[in-house]
Amino acid sequence: MIKIINAQDMSYKDMLPRENESTDISAVVSEIIANIRKNGDKALAEYELRFGGASPKSFEVSPEERESALSKVEPQFIEIMKEAAENIKKYHSLQVKSGYEINDKEGIVLGQKITPIASVGLYIPGGTASYPSSVLMNCIPAKIAGVKNIVMTTPPDKDGNLKPNIVAAAEIAGVDRIFKCGGAQAVAALAFGTQSVPKVDKIVGPGNAYVAEAKRQVFGIVGIDMIAGPSEVLVIADGLSDPVSLAADLLSQAEHDKLATAVMITDSEELAQKVAEEIEVQLSKLPREEIARASVENNGKIIVVRSIEQAIEISNEIAPEHLELCVNEPFNYLDKIINAGSIFLGRNCPEPLGDYFAGTNHTLPTSGTAKFSSALSVDDFVKKSSYMYYSSEALCSVGEKIAYFAEKEGLHAHAVSATIRDKR
Repeated sequence: MIKIINAQDMSYKDMLPRENESTDISAVVSEIIANIRKNGDKALAEYELRFGGASPKSFEVSPEERESALSKVEPQFIEIMKEAAENIKKYHSLQVKSGYEINDKEGIVLGQKITPIASVGLYIPGGTASYPSSVLMNCIPAKIAGVKNIVMTTPPDKDGNLKPNIVAAAEIAGVDRIFKCGGAQAVAALAFGTQSVPKVDKIVGPGNAYVAEAKRQVFGIVGIDMIAGPSEVLVIADGLSDPVSLAADLLSQAEHDKLATAVMITDSEELAQKVAEEIEVQLSKLPREEIARASVENNGKIIVVRSIEQAIEISNEIAPEHLELCVNEPFNYLDKIINAGSIFLGRNCPEPLGDYFAGTNHTLPTSGTAKFSSALSVDDFVKKSSYMYYSSEALCSVGEKIAYFAEKEGLHAHAVSATIRDKR
């Protein structure tokens, strides 16, 4: 059963997500990356056979395969994904920024230009749970940003085929090329390129611990979105909330994997007990009960506090990936929430709304990183370059000041560069 803790008995450490014990996979991933970098497709095929049980004859998915996969998806699901895609486009289109220019002084122009990243690689999982929603969430902001080349990798099944729903989502979102490969080897292929898989400039998308470690190791050679940990939800609920709905919301995250974290904070001891009991009722009905139960028992907790204000204080320390605020007048508390990846306001806004349909992005900071990072957005797919222009007269008017500054830093050549044009 999920633990119930009184806030006054908690330490700061108790507020934080449980640290999950894991083996050191750094050396394994490093070896995979080095092998892909050296041997390209040959190494990629060997890893796909070893880890996935299939080595595709061709890594790239052909137009015919894409069309065939699309035909296998239920029309109703196609329509739902299209509607979700439109919601995502509408929300993310408002994130587009333009450059600016300052020319309020004679002979001086300063500005910023915004340029799309040229090529992006999407990593999409395909293991125990595959996520067509992640295709939409990662590809659509890139398309809106103006990325011209979007490549997707996702692991095939043991017959060398991709899940049709994943391919259908790629068609709806506008992925340019799809490749059958997964794991750390796919990340390495995107980072360095192989005979089949093109090198990209940035890699985005979720994955297991090996994928996360591979992204960590190739960062600097390519850009990455973030190092995402296990999924999290924190629900703040007052005593008027429905325990059945709250239990369902907590389990919607717990079923992701055994390392997921589901936490509730409430000002009602009675509600805490009812939710704990209801979780047990609903757990027994879940197809993924084993996964959800391990998550709830190892990482889950219900914290009882004296007020909703105290609940928000604790939440800001935890900085959850998803935060549900199940109270009356939730907008009254919005400004008090400082650290959260995505905020779900009110009693009728469960976390799956953001996962699939509302339009906000579900690629979010985890493990407390919401204290300094944000949801995936159009900004992640553009670069910002500054530019400047000075006329001869404008440079002359400030050259000595620049030289004085440079000399204070002991950089004589800088000083000469700033003044030499005026002396010629």
